[in-house]
Amino acid sequence: MRHLGKRHSFVFVAHGLLVASTLAMTAYAVRGFAEEKAFPLVELAQELRSSLVVIRSTDRDGRGDSGVGTGFVISSDGLIVTNLHVIGEGRPFEVEASDGTVLPVEAVQAYDAHLDLAVVRVRSERPLKALKLADQPIPVGEQVAAIGNPFGLKNSVVTGVVSGQRVIDGREMLQLAMPIEPGNSGGPVVDRHGRVHGVVTLKSALSENLGFATEASAVRSLLENPNPVAIDRWVRLGGLPSHLWETRFGARWRSRGGLIHVEGAGTGFGGRSLCLSKLPVPEGAFAVEVEVRLADESGAAGVVFHCDGQNRHYGFYPSGGRMRLTCFNGPTVFEWQILREEATSAYRHGDWNHLRVEVQGPTIRCLVNGTEVFTERDATLSGGQVGLAKFRDTVADFRRFRVGPLKDESASPDEEQRWRQFLVQLDEQPEISGQLLAPLLAVPQADAWFRQEEERLAHRLRRLREARQEWQLENALEHLERAMAATPPDLLRGALWIGCLDDPDVDVEAYVEEVEQMAAEIRAALPPGAGDSERLAALDRYLFEQNGFHGSRHEYYHRANSHLHRVISDREGLPITLSVLYIELARRLELPIDGIGLPGHFIVRYVAPNGETQWIDVFNRGRRLTDEAVRTLVRQEVGNDQPVEPFLEPAAARQILERILRNLLNSAERDGEPHAMRRYLEALVRLDPNSVQYRGMRALTRYHTGRVYGAIADLDWFLANKPQGADLERISQMREAFARQAEGR
Repeated sequence: MRHLGKRHSFVFVAHGLLVASTLAMTAYAVRGFAEEKAFPLVELAQELRSSLVVIRSTDRDGRGDSGVGTGFVISSDGLIVTNLHVIGEGRPFEVEASDGTVLPVEAVQAYDAHLDLAVVRVRSERPLKALKLADQPIPVGEQVAAIGNPFGLKNSVVTGVVSGQRVIDGREMLQLAMPIEPGNSGGPVVDRHGRVHGVVTLKSALSENLGFATEASAVRSLLENPNPVAIDRWVRLGGLPSHLWETRFGARWRSRGGLIHVEGAGTGFGGRSLCLSKLPVPEGAFAVEVEVRLADESGAAGVVFHCDGQNRHYGFYPSGGRMRLTCFNGPTVFEWQILREEATSAYRHGDWNHLRVEVQGPTIRCLVNGTEVFTERDATLSGGQVGLAKFRDTVADFRRFRVGPLKDESASPDEEQRWRQFLVQLDEQPEISGQLLAPLLAVPQADAWFRQEEERLAHRLRRLREARQEWQLENALEHLERAMAATPPDLLRGALWIGCLDDPDVDVEAYVEEVEQMAAEIRAALPPGAGDSERLAALDRYLFEQNGFHGSRHEYYHRANSHLHRVISDREGLPITLSVLYIELARRLELPIDGIGLPGHFIVRYVAPNGETQWIDVFNRGRRLTDEAVRTLVRQEVGNDQPVEPFLEPAAARQILERILRNLLNSAERDGEPHAMRRYLEALVRLDPNSVQYRGMRALTRYHTGRVYGAIADLDWFLANKPQGADLERISQMREAFARQAEGR
């Protein structure tokens, strides 16, 4: 089987337009054929059409068609298969049967973002005509057909052959020699007997007659492992927290773990759309700030203030790469005024930019990345709300929005002195180390200073970037240590800071707040005086029935499954990360839940007041396991001659985090990524400084990533501590070789 990846010469375009071609086994089943019989194309198409549905998705405000696509019936009691992009994540949509009847949507029964597949449950007054998935893989060279809505032409049939099997981005795909057009993607691929072999997903950019389809086995897996989300909950997934934000003038605003994403034109003047904060605005002088990143520098998005909730407000934002301060005094162009507009070298094109507006009476001071752009006096507007704005077709991300009393947030003289000392030492030290960066770990301005220095001193750019990356790593490691030093250890923050090893932009506190909100939702649904059993049932219901959290199967070894922030956002993960979320929610519900690190599979344990034990498999949607089933899982991994009891002891927070890091380490080693391996080993040594295994692996990984002095420091630890079993003579020889290499730099 040939593997195609991002570097292959094929370029594939995943069409956001929809479709669904479906071909059913229903034809010969209904006609009573004892043997499978190939149907003429015209006859087969007629049989298939009654199993097709049209799916229409709307924008976030429920206005207009965002897209029209196709699905097909896979179960007579109301299950519909389509592409995930057809229904849109967290978006309203409707399903129309072949006779024009609108079928009420009850739930998204199962979905997989990586495979771009979804199964929808609808309600119907009569049984629906279902298609059948093929039981066996289709041979290369076999003739197939698809029926869909290319360019909006309903029930259009195309034929071709299966020309190969490929793996694209980790997905097993059928290669199809047939014309694929917008409207064909998402439709099933069938043989001449009406059996569904795949779902059209990709079109080749190099040929009009080449496409790809996800194999039917992936659909079967979704049907066997549902993660249902009720439709009223689905349309709220990713929505802005209503207690924090309200939107005006359309566009699509979404939230994920502290980051707000917006796209689509608003209905206000200039394509304007507002997202207004419900936080109180301080009386008197105040400051409002946010970090914004534009997908296209020709766009415009930033902060608004003194807003009346509709058309009157000030705005400060980048527009076409220049900074602009505007006053909107009404809904039309005649009531819009640009107060100031200037270019500034402080603005970072294509990157995150920190915008800050300081309002003191009629004086408006505007800053970008800590640098003042301009100060203006204007008393047209006063009072009102603050928030975010975007214009035209801009796609933008926002994070770290704040509003508060105006106060001096500049660095102290001591912090500035520490920065100057660091710059001097940076020239003197041959290698960036945690010890060098330690004085800056508590300085909020440090990251901004690194950026400014990179831009100002081009000849030191490489060293400063390395220093900033190391600062981010050391910052994550420092917070990881603090989480474990807390009483009791803070498992939630510790797991979230592990995610920061790979993604320094993760807003840990935003995800902590998200978990708190989840717990608050569960508590709000409980009756007064609810006991443990009711709270436990409510926790299961919230995670698995209402929000569709589930174990990751198709991408089990993807590193996102070990990052708790991704697990919270994507609602899928490994047994251990799903268990961490379960434990943390249970703790907030005052439920005694422990993590149990079985070899090969992590579960949790609940012990009732009467001593009764429940073993809970969070990966499999909270399935309860018997004592014998748990012991069998252990014996399958360690053998029958090993005692089982030690594996049934509760895992401490530090042990849980070590296990998550070992999973990440194994993944990075498997993928051949030494720099990622070093990050995880740095964290493992912080958690267990006396581990001979971790420190030895870190020494070698530091050496292979160019950190020779760090590797020497690890070898010196062995020579000083003389751990049992260490080959000190060999370690000494390695140290001499490393030292000679360092001297020759």
